[in-house]
Amino acid sequence: MTLLLNRSDLETLLDPATCLDALRRGFTAVEDGTAARRVVVPLPGQGTATALLPGLVEGIPAYTVKANAKFPGSRPALRGVVCLHDLGTGELLAQLDSATVTAWRTGLAAALGTHALARPDAGDVAVIGAGAQAELVLRGLSELREVRGLTVCDLDAGRAAGFAERHGARLGIAPAVAADPRAAARDAGIVVMATWARRPLLHAADVAPGTHLTSLGADEPGKAELGADLLEGARVVVDDVPLAVEMGVLAGAGLDVKHAAGTLRDLLRGQVPARVKGGEVTVYAPVGLPWQDLAVSWAAYRAARAAGAGAEFDFLA
Repeated sequence: MTLLLNRSDLETLLDPATCLDALRRGFTAVEDGTAARRVVVPLPGQGTATALLPGLVEGIPAYTVKANAKFPGSRPALRGVVCLHDLGTGELLAQLDSATVTAWRTGLAAALGTHALARPDAGDVAVIGAGAQAELVLRGLSELREVRGLTVCDLDAGRAAGFAERHGARLGIAPAVAADPRAAARDAGIVVMATWARRPLLHAADVAPGTHLTSLGADEPGKAELGADLLEGARVVVDDVPLAVEMGVLAGAGLDVKHAAGTLRDLLRGQVPARVKGGEVTVYAPVGLPWQDLAVSWAAYRAARAAGAGAEFDFLA
């Protein structure tokens, strides 16, 4: 029997601290889980189809295959499924809503990168793009460090205000809403960007020395949130260097491998330093890796089995 887990199931079952721990173990595992296929195919109009396969993590007896369709003008913008299979037999253990899994794994992995690269005393956060991924970055980051200030910017002013009010209440702080990305980033020690931008939103002159920026939007060809001038002068960490050059942040800015200081795996394993000097600008810009889907899906599957949650379906009947 295959367990079906929808968005409501996953939001109930998943816990930020548990997922952060699972993702940290994946980044620091002896076996590197980055060697997998990522296929992105443009669709007619504004959509793209993406397949990530397989997702493998040392010590987890399962693998994932994910298929997504992205349509920026739709709500939700991302639709698809994550298929969780038994590693030994191929049995389909579960199908999970991919929009939720993707938001959790992207946001919480980004929280790890943000915390690792930002100055230890940085507590004022700017969020540019108040969607599901930014929600999880902020939830994860507040598990890792104190967030003392919050400024939110979004094309939808109502969504920005709702995000600010929701997280301000959760964190016990008085948040602010900014009219544009430059205003949001001006006084922030940490900037989190999760947009559909096709042109850079911030350049070198827009951020203060010592700022850390996490850019989640540059995950496909043609997308860009940060200007080449900013990236050229910053210490840039990615999740996979070849992908960053092929379709990620470096590709969007016309930069090559020499502009990547390393990967988050390198950083968390102590193989490269995070911040070399206090005044430098740092950037974490992931594309997203298949094994991260497995880390979150396996946590959800185990929690669902323990709680008797989800619906069972027999595809072989």
